[in-house]
Amino acid sequence: MKKILVTGGLGFIGSHTVVELQQQGFEVIVIDNLSNSSIDVLDGIKEITGVAPLFEELDLRDKEAVSHFFKKYDDVEGVIHFAASKAVGESVQNPLLYYENNLNTLVYLLQELSKKDSANFIFSSSCTVYGEPDSLPITEDAPVKPAQSPYGNTKQIGEEIIKDTCKVYEKLNAISLRYFNPIGAHESASIGELPLGVPQNLVPFITQTAAGLREQLSVFGDDYPTADGTNVRDYIHVFDLAKAHVVALKRLLESKNDGNFEIFNLGTGTGSSVLEVIKSFEKVSGENLNYKIAPRREGDVIAVYADTTKANEVLGWKSELTLDDAMSSAWKWEKKVRGLS
Repeated sequence: MKKILVTGGLGFIGSHTVVELQQQGFEVIVIDNLSNSSIDVLDGIKEITGVAPLFEELDLRDKEAVSHFFKKYDDVEGVIHFAASKAVGESVQNPLLYYENNLNTLVYLLQELSKKDSANFIFSSSCTVYGEPDSLPITEDAPVKPAQSPYGNTKQIGEEIIKDTCKVYEKLNAISLRYFNPIGAHESASIGELPLGVPQNLVPFITQTAAGLREQLSVFGDDYPTADGTNVRDYIHVFDLAKAHVVALKRLLESKNDGNFEIFNLGTGTGSSVLEVIKSFEKVSGENLNYKIAPRREGDVIAVYADTTKANEVLGWKSELTLDDAMSSAWKWEKKVRGLS
């Protein structure tokens, strides 16, 4: 049984990926510092899979602790790296936190992996690297624009660090997965998205508003050049995203990669507007959502959605779950967390 490290494995995407890895027969070790997650997620993973992953509470900013980890677990065959801060607004307010947390941790991991005879690394990247796209849908060959936030910049720099490292250490194989907008929860409602404080993302704000935690949802702008005037994004079910990570990891473990650094977009290939997401939620939940149209928010791009041809054809992966599936599972999770019937 191959041993895989998942950093940030108790977070939203990380926990779903741990579930998929365990269901595919991998032995998983989770590193998480619990700064934006809960230890209770381990129980949720065990509820689904019957197995609790090995867990190390560790801050990856501690270089010595990272080194000690890899001496203790010298048989790790792959790393999926989620551990990072990810709120765009917070990154503008506190850029040094983001540069330390998102870049130093990456460097310390790669330094340890470069010592191994062979290493396989999956990087959690983002479509934010593309900025305001020149054309849609976005392919992996689209230009990487100047970042619109320190968070986005850390993803761009992170990819550059990995690319440069792979040029020197040929036994290091890496794949960068550029996500679009992950939403939803596991169908069991044992794990899901549970942001600390006020949600930064649309779907948890929708479900928290419906659950009564938030008074009203603001839709930032209805005068964009889109079908209904609201921003368009590519919303992908988190479980489809989790499956893609395991497919990408297997590609490296089976030496099927073309070169030792590859990049793939992960999305549905379809854009949905903010109002379409709200209507989907209202349809699957039977709830009328309290929302208002607010002024545009600075920095929001008009529309972003993926060309998933490369992931479909090269990885052999394709998203399968729908927007309604995602909204239904997100609402089921929210109700469970809040103790609603």
